[in-house]
Amino acid sequence: MNKRIAIPVEDGMLCEHFGHCEYFYVADLENNEIVKEEQITPPEHQPGLYPAWVAGKGVSIVIAGGMGEKAKQLFRQQNIDLHVGAEKKEPKELVLDFIKGNLITGANTCNHDEHEHSCS
Repeated sequence: MNKRIAIPVEDGMLCEHFGHCEYFYVADLENNEIVKEEQITPPEHQPGLYPAWVAGKGVSIVIAGGMGEKAKQLFRQQNIDLHVGAEKKEPKELVLDFIKGNLITGANTCNHDEHEHSCS
């Protein structure tokens, strides 16, 4: 099954605050192998914008560190499979962990007040 995975990146590593990334690392998978990788610069962050924008890029899976509850809801509405609380690693390493079934996710690293929108 083909999949498209997006990971928010800052300084070459998973960005812990989803809405503040420099770019998205996007990997296309076919038969559990990476067949294409690219970096996509997102539009200026506005609360609630990224879920629809990411879905418009054909993404079906998002691996993230921290994300606000509203953003999680919006991603689910776009039928995007979320993996929140991932370790801060290089994005390709996270994709390889996902392929192998070794992706570690845990607590949502977003610890800001929901009204600040810093993780959405």
